Amino acid sequence: MSKRKILIIDDSAFTRKVLSTIIEEDGRLEIAGVAKNGKEGMEMALALDPDVISVDVEMPVMNGLTMIKELMSKKNFPIVVVSSLTKEGAAETIQALEYGAFDFVAKPSSLFGLKTEEVFAEYTEKVYAAAMSKKKSGELPERRTISLSKMVASPKTVDKSRIEKPAEKLVAIGTSTGGPKALPEVLTQLPVDFPAGILIVQHMPPGFTKSLADRLDQLSAIKVKEAEHGELIFQGTAYIAPGDRHLKVIEKYGKYYIELDDGPKKGAHKPAVDVMMSSLTKLPTGKVIAVIMTGMGSDGCDGIEELKRANRSYTITQDEASCVVYGMPRAVALKKLSDEVVPLSQIAKAIKTKLEVL
Repeated sequence: MSKRKILIIDDSAFTRKVLSTIIEEDGRLEIAGVAKNGKEGMEMALALDPDVISVDVEMPVMNGLTMIKELMSKKNFPIVVVSSLTKEGAAETIQALEYGAFDFVAKPSSLFGLKTEEVFAEYTEKVYAAAMSKKKSGELPERRTISLSKMVASPKTVDKSRIEKPAEKLVAIGTSTGGPKALPEVLTQLPVDFPAGILIVQHMPPGFTKSLADRLDQLSAIKVKEAEHGELIFQGTAYIAPGDRHLKVIEKYGKYYIELDDGPKKGAHKPAVDVMMSSLTKLPTGKVIAVIMTGMGSDGCDGIEELKRANRSYTITQDEASCVVYGMPRAVALKKLSDEVVPLSQIAKAIKTKLEVL
């Protein structure tokens, strides 16, 4: 198999050198070109047609966000964002993912951290996954606009704090690569009086999940927030696991509460979908809908299997055609654990339909 060609765009000469070295040491990848700002990078992308573009967000002349938005309007390139761990960097990364970036890697606070084995492995695997994804196409990308008319009421006019009914039914969602763009498709279709609590594990490092929650809250009629330890789970609210904690659900006196666990990673993940799903097997209820969406790997499959053995859930998986990466849903489907396979655009409808009979 021929090597996949990577275009690196970063204003830091040191970062360009380190990332180039990482690419060159991976036998599956090679450098297509190197650019020092978004304007230069966009010109090189259109001229060189690389398999993947690796881009920094904060750059002079033209920043990464502007470049991604303009480039994706011309041609659909798989893009991996290399982002800083600052609050601003996290918010910009979420926006880049909404614009169509494939995935991101958090840049360590010290640039020398780029040379660590963990960052090396994460970067190369995400770049290679992007290269192998079906996102490489000469056609214009699908540009979906989230319609507020789908909601019961616009989030700008809804007092989300007034919905204070403890949840009796739960929807547990697990996702990874492609999740930040897929989650709005689901959550914005849920009404303000949605009759269940929603738990979400999205594979992300610390700091980024708060920005994701804030962004989803702006878009959605339901309330969306980063989960906090010990809080009561309310219906009409979605709780996103923080980037450095496992999210579990516990029952006390007939009500459900969030438990954040600082235990070891499950597989390579913290938070892990498996940990969340496994915690649901201990609840005295069968009123659980488990949803597995786009993502690399198989996180969530073991937890779904536990839920099935305990007869504790109805499972919905995203179909292959609408996934950015058909990994996590595929693992569930291969074990025949999925009760319903639907495209991304129909997941919210499937959840609402099943909740009516739970």
